[in-house]
Amino acid sequence: MTHGSGSHRTIAVEGLSRVEGEGSLRVDVRDGVVEDVALTIFEPPRFFEALLQGRAAAEAPDITARICGICPVAYQMSACAAVEDAVGVRVGHRVTALRRLLYCGEWIQSHALHIYLLHAPDFLGCADAVELAERDRAAVQRGLDLKKTGNLVMETVGGRAVHPVNVKVGGFYRAPDPADVAALAGPLERARDAALATVSWVAGFDFPDVEGEYRFVALRGDGRYPMESGRVTSSDGLDVTAGGFADRVVEEHVARSTALHARLDGRLEYLTGPLARYALNADQLPEVARRAAADAGLGPVCTNPFRSIVVRAVELVAACAEALRLVLAYEPPDPPAAPVGWRAGVGTGATEAPRGLLFHRYGLDDAGLITSARIVPPTSQNQLTIEADLRRVAQAGLALPDDQLTWRCEQAVRNHDPCISCAAHFLDVTVVHR
Repeated sequence: MTHGSGSHRTIAVEGLSRVEGEGSLRVDVRDGVVEDVALTIFEPPRFFEALLQGRAAAEAPDITARICGICPVAYQMSACAAVEDAVGVRVGHRVTALRRLLYCGEWIQSHALHIYLLHAPDFLGCADAVELAERDRAAVQRGLDLKKTGNLVMETVGGRAVHPVNVKVGGFYRAPDPADVAALAGPLERARDAALATVSWVAGFDFPDVEGEYRFVALRGDGRYPMESGRVTSSDGLDVTAGGFADRVVEEHVARSTALHARLDGRLEYLTGPLARYALNADQLPEVARRAAADAGLGPVCTNPFRSIVVRAVELVAACAEALRLVLAYEPPDPPAAPVGWRAGVGTGATEAPRGLLFHRYGLDDAGLITSARIVPPTSQNQLTIEADLRRVAQAGLALPDDQLTWRCEQAVRNHDPCISCAAHFLDVTVVHR
């Protein structure tokens, strides 16, 4: 609906559905200048940090997995890392490899879901994935097959695709049978080829000519593209442990959002996620992914937020290739989990969820009960930067008609996949002129 007059233009988006909440979008323009941008999140908070207090730390991976049905492994891995840091547990390399394989499965299914069902329709003029399937059934089928392969990896290693049940502090309840893991090789080879086709497909999309100014923050892997571990680094020189990073992130409540907003050192906005990981770790991609990035025209850094779909597709290739490598090298950990001796302490764990950096910090007492909990998801860290993107994109697109400018602003949100739900048509748009 469009109405209004004069030099005041408002883009109002009511009811923005997300995996972990609901929100809305508003852009106010006066005399050709974007005056205000607000990405409002109004989902009632679920108080997971309070729910954890008084519970056994061993329960943290299963409880926090329920925060997200799309990336439960990210919450499980960060929870395990934080608890293990608190009590001084060091897991063996076979457990580490198996965790990385499980994480690969989550990246594959999440990236495929975002690329094909949430993001690609924006570039192809489709209202949703259903319309896209009517136009290009083969493309959507390729995306669904990729997601199925990611789910298969999660089921094989984690016990099931949603909220895996095989993860525990110290490792796993049981090691997957080598024959079951070996059976993943064929599907992963096909998924790798499909991921390469995905990069070629999305690289051909028409991208708005918009460049962002970002402070990128991501884990830096030890010789491999970051996923389940690493030091926290930034494009302006930060290089700290997960604990050191948590000490420097300050969260604040703002009236327009029930999600806390995170700033580095209490003042600096920053961006996590595929663009950040790629900018800080492109040299650590598997060779097949590096070649795909070059063929797609990506340089060592990408600052066009609309081209994040290409970067995500490159990460999809990387996850498939890495999962295949881990499958071929699989040796069951024996025992499947390191012993855990409970003691008082404070620990922090950070991993790379598909959408960006996720860190947990727990305080434990002598009995291993959680006395304090802090969980900072990617959306809380990215929301201020997403709003800055909206301001930039809206300002650059003021010459567009209302419907096209609104569509462009919707894209600017979806570029970062900020915990948006699987509903493809997730924005109810109203454009008001006053």
